[in-house]
Parts: sequence; structure tokens; C-alpha cells
Amino acid sequence: MEREVRVRFAPSPTGPLHIGGVRTALYNYLFARQNGGKMILRIEDTDSQRFVPGAEEYINEALAWLGIGIDEGVREGGPYGPYKQSERRDIYREHVRQLLDQGRAYIAFDTPQELEAARAATPNFQYDASTRMGMRNSLSMPREEVDRLIAEGTPYVVRFLIEPGRNVEVNDLIRGRVVIKSDILDDKVLYKSADDLPTYHLANIVDDHLMRVSHVIRGEEWLPSAPLHVLLYEAFGWQDTMPQFVHLPLLLKPDGKGKLSKRDGDRLGFPVFPLLWHDPKSGETSSGYRESGYLPQAVVNFLALLGWNPGDDTEIMSMDELIRKFSFDHCSKSGAKFAYEKGKWFNHNYLQTLSEAELVAAFKPVLEAHGVDLSKYSDEYIGQVAELVKGRANLAADLWDQANFFFEAPDSYDPKAVKKRWSPDTPAQLEEMISIFDTVPDFCGPELEPAVLGWIADKGYHLGNLMNAFRLTVVGACRGPHMFDITRLLGKDEIVKRMRQGIERISCDGPTV
Repeated sequence: MEREVRVRFAPSPTGPLHIGGVRTALYNYLFARQNGGKMILRIEDTDSQRFVPGAEEYINEALAWLGIGIDEGVREGGPYGPYKQSERRDIYREHVRQLLDQGRAYIAFDTPQELEAARAATPNFQYDASTRMGMRNSLSMPREEVDRLIAEGTPYVVRFLIEPGRNVEVNDLIRGRVVIKSDILDDKVLYKSADDLPTYHLANIVDDHLMRVSHVIRGEEWLPSAPLHVLLYEAFGWQDTMPQFVHLPLLLKPDGKGKLSKRDGDRLGFPVFPLLWHDPKSGETSSGYRESGYLPQAVVNFLALLGWNPGDDTEIMSMDELIRKFSFDHCSKSGAKFAYEKGKWFNHNYLQTLSEAELVAAFKPVLEAHGVDLSKYSDEYIGQVAELVKGRANLAADLWDQANFFFEAPDSYDPKAVKKRWSPDTPAQLEEMISIFDTVPDFCGPELEPAVLGWIADKGYHLGNLMNAFRLTVVGACRGPHMFDITRLLGKDEIVKRMRQGIERISCDGPTV
């Protein structure tokens, strides 16, 4: 009988969700949906020292914004809960006891100072078959002393007993068959009595087994832990339910070598988190893709292609298309450079496809951030403005740079444009243009453009200079969409008001202050 596909994304609530973690969650989601499986969100909060308030809520909000649906989790519930590791202590204790009873694990009392001394005395020290009998543990100490120390409440850890001389085989859907000698593995800590919680290694194995996880899809950085996890599955007798491992390529710096970090984003000016993050400990604020004006579908499309390709040249793909085409056969083994400028390209393309209502929804927060009183403008007006300028925008925030003059009259004028386009005759010519406006029955209709252009031709005026001077008075610079699209939206009263203000303030020597 074919096994049901069940995958899990298991972040730790130790801070904001890194964009590399988002990609891991996305690949899990794509694989689950393609195979009619389940997506589990498990919160790995066993490291109580690094817990950050608000991080769990941030994770849920980020995944929801991106459209990465969760089938089972802390919020959603499910048949294999609890889905938060700190609420599964009794389960872990039972499995720790099982390993101890089987002689597959042992208790160690070594203090941090003793471990540090051992590292100082032995180059490349690791706690393994060659060193364990010289340390303070239940293998090297009399049973009576071990029992006494436990009864006295002496802090201890439980370590997994690694036997040397074995070839441990890991089968990975991306990297193929990987064989690692057990001699290089150390006796990892599985449990700490100080907080009565397991470490990552034990908790993950137990939870993956009990939650019926079929595929463990995670970052390449976890590949070194895979042999230990294989041995733990064997120790518990769970070989038949061992999940298929998939270790994804790293996200690399856009320039240079190494793993992508927050410092790279700060240095090059792009977010590395999906949402804005306010660190409750340091007070530091980090930018997010959502607040920077990225669309969730663009972020998803961009991330999906960092380390995977559909087997052809297709780049723009909806979530449904990604689900249909996704395959680990087309995942790279090597790291993927984080080409953040390509992310802007994706966002530009998705921005062009938004409906007018969606554009309005994306543009309104930008307008509010710039102090625009939205009560003065209809959604229809905001949408028409956004439609005119979206072709020049990569992000929602760029819409303001392209369209600010639709919401505020210019208070200064580009000196280079004034020098090039303004002459002593310009004020009189613009006043004449205003009089032409009065001859057009519908200023906002299609008749205005041929009337103005016909008048310029009849008078023999320089078309480029006069139309750019006209644009200067209305916009403040020689930029923006078609001039008669601007007049149509701003209306006659506002256009004339701006023209006369420009005539008054601009002289041949440049803008007046």
C-alpha cells in the first residue's frame, strides 16, 4: 500500500522567519499539494533560552500572507497533536527512557567547565567511543554514584551511544545515496534534565514518526544530522517508517561566497524576512517583503525558482502551476545565489496583471504613508492613476514616485528642464493654451488633445518645448504618463491652477523660491 504523503515545516520561534525558511516551507507545500498530501506546521520550541515572544505568531502570519496553507498545526489542530514540542514532554521522556533501557543511550554529568577542559586538552575533541570512558557518565561511573547524583538533583544530559565502525547510509531525493562512517559522529545530546526537554535530534525523530511524516524536506545545513537520525530510527525499530530525506540547496549571498544573511540584505538594500519584524529584545526593526510593496504571488514565484526549475524556460507561474510542475528531479544540488533584483522583476510582472481593485488595495497604504487624505479621492480615481503609471513600477511603493503629482501640486520645478524648455515667450504661450481650453466643450474628453496640438501647429510654436513647459507646470518635471491622460484625471480647474502657479514661479533664470 502506497504511503500517504505527509510533510512538515518545523521552525523554531527564535526570531523572524528567514527567507530561506520560507523557501523550505514553500517546497514542502508544493510537494504535499502535488501529491494530495498533508502539510504540517510544527513549532520546535525546545530551546527555551532562545525563545522570542511574537515569533510563533509571525511565522503563522507570514505563511498565511504567502498562501502556504497548513493542514495540521498549533492553530489548525489535527489527529497527531500537540504540534508544539514544549507540550510533548511526556512523550519525549518515554522515548528517552526506552533508549536508556535498551542501552542505546547513557546519562552524562559532565559540567560545561569539564567539557571545555577536555576540548582544551584534546585537539578536535568530540564525545565519542574514544573519549566517553574518560568522562563523567553512566558508562564510566558506578551505578550507585549515578543513582545518587540523580537523586540529589545533579543536572545531567542523555547522550546517544554511537558505535564506531559502521557505514551509515542516507538516501536523499536530491543528492542520491550518501554514506557516512559512524566514526566521525559524536554522541549527541538527546535530552537535558535542566529544562526537562529534548534536543532537536530526539524531538524531531519522535515527532516525525508519531506524526506519520513521509518526507523530511529541509535545508542542506541539516544534512550532517541525517546519519544520526537514521541511527535513531534504527534504535527505536522504526526502519519501516523512516521518511524519505530531501536536503535543499542553500540560498547564497548575491555577491561573493557563503550563506545568505540579514547583513547581506542590510548591505545591499533588500529584505531577508517575509514581513516587517520588530525585535522585542533589541528594539531593532527589520524590513519585510510585504511592507516593501512586494506581492505574495511574486515572492512565491521568485523563491520557487531559487534552486529549482520547471524543466523549461517558463518563469512566471501561479501557485497552481508551481504545484503541477514541481519535482525534486529539477532541484539543484549546489547553492542558489539570491538574485534579489530578479525578485523586483517578478514583482513588476505581477503588478501589471492586478485588477484595478487589487491595484487600489496595494496603492492605498502607500498613499497613506505619504500623508494623503484618502477621503478626498475615490477608489476609481486611485485605480485610474495606478493604471497609468504601473508600467514604470516594480513595487507598490514605486507607484508614489511615479504618481505623486496626481495627489499634490508641485512646489518646485526641475531646474535642468526649466533651463532647457522654458523661454521668455513661454508664459504668454501657456496663457494662450489656457484660452484654448475654454473652446473645448469637454475638457476631460478626447477633443482636448487635437484642439491643443492643432493650435500649436497653427501658431508655429515649438511642440516639444511648449508641451514640456506645460508638463513642468503641472508635474514639476518632464516625467509622467501621456500629458492628456494627466489632464483628463486632474480636471480643468486643477490644471489651470497649476499652470498659473508655474507661470508665476518659473523664470528664465530657473525656479523661484
